[in-house]
Amino acid sequence: MTEILTPDICVIGAGAGGLSVAAGAARLGVSVVVIEKGEMGGDCLNAGCVPSKTLIASAHAAQAMRDAARFGVHAVEPRVEWAAVRERIKATIAAIAPNDSAGRYAAMGVRVIRAAARFVDARTVEAGGFAVRARRFVLATGSSPVVPPIAGLEFVRYLTNETIFDIETLPRRLIVIGGGAQGVELAQAFRRLGSEAIIIEADRALAREDPELAAVALDRLRREGVDLREGRAIARIEPRPEGVRVVLGGQEVEETIDGTHLLIATGRKPNVDNLGLEAAGVKFDRAGVKTRSALRTSNRRVYAVGDVTGVAQLTAAANYHAGLVLRQILFRLPARARQENVPRVTYTDPEIAWVGLSEDEARARHRKLRVLRWSLAENDRAQAEGAAHGHIKVVTARDGRALGCGIVGRAAGELIAPWSLAISKGLMAQDVANAIFAYPTLSEVSRRAALGVYADKLDSAWLQSVLRFLRKFG
Repeated sequence: MTEILTPDICVIGAGAGGLSVAAGAARLGVSVVVIEKGEMGGDCLNAGCVPSKTLIASAHAAQAMRDAARFGVHAVEPRVEWAAVRERIKATIAAIAPNDSAGRYAAMGVRVIRAAARFVDARTVEAGGFAVRARRFVLATGSSPVVPPIAGLEFVRYLTNETIFDIETLPRRLIVIGGGAQGVELAQAFRRLGSEAIIIEADRALAREDPELAAVALDRLRREGVDLREGRAIARIEPRPEGVRVVLGGQEVEETIDGTHLLIATGRKPNVDNLGLEAAGVKFDRAGVKTRSALRTSNRRVYAVGDVTGVAQLTAAANYHAGLVLRQILFRLPARARQENVPRVTYTDPEIAWVGLSEDEARARHRKLRVLRWSLAENDRAQAEGAAHGHIKVVTARDGRALGCGIVGRAAGELIAPWSLAISKGLMAQDVANAIFAYPTLSEVSRRAALGVYADKLDSAWLQSVLRFLRKFG
């Protein structure tokens, strides 16, 4: 017999966004049911952010050994033990997993159902022998890797981010299809661990990023030996005794690339299938669940957060969405998602970080802009640490209001934080310029770039006349 549950909130999906909604609501004593058919913690913990950044940390350690000579330390070629790297990835996931576990949420008072969920009508979800009739539902089902329709792909073994961390041996020659953030990050990491790495991208690598920032990171990849093929179409893929062969077309003579492993990194698709969204009256398509700016769907009882919306496939965006949804469900307060407030980071070395409007987006919305730049080569800490490659770029309105900021360089993901605050709060570049940063730190680049907002004022005829007056009569 089906048991009926009537919580205030039913969350479908136990990834970053769904768990944030559940934890926030439970903390305030609201009854919550979470339904998850896969692993608690979702893609970020089990196959995305956590394992990939753990892998990148190992790769960084290997590269530091090669680069030691420039610090006066004897350089050596590292001996990488892939089995140990894999164990470290597993151990990192295991260390974080209790934070996202069913037991922890049960202790908060959340009812966790480990089963597939499906709407049967506009206000009822069935899962694992339960019928959940909640006051509000939150879709947080995330996304999955896109597998492109390439001729011959079905006849070869290929990897995605969900399987690459489980391989038994370090790839001798890794072919990566897709030059977005995920593909580029993993290609550089495996190259540093000792693999040959080839990236094939039909358009421009890191096309989502500001071109001048992306160029700095891609130059580093090439210098480290990553073979980057941009603007190349794939005609077909063929199996080989020791792996795969990728045949490139679009030219008079076909070119072949052989590899031992093939990684598909061509983006992600929202998980909207088999949820019964039609029965719930929730509009969706292959791009994701359709939401208004307040993240409410066409069914007033149902909200959607994170990757399933198809808007910003970032853990930070999912957490941001969760806060906006809780604001509405629990407190009846208005909310509007501003996707430009969500920072994103590409974890190459050097890192690329951006928050706010891109320069092109800002030019489309504002008649006059100012673009402020400062090089890491002008930063004392960067010089001391041998990390002077990169720069910061700040886009402001004519009056100095911060519209967007991008950084390429060491720890760019950390350095973007003050600009994330500035943009979300509508602060001025002058506010950052007037802040005090510790010396010597990389964070000083933000202040030095922001000081550029005063540059034309210092050269103004009015100011110069005032200074002459004061010198004469002061």
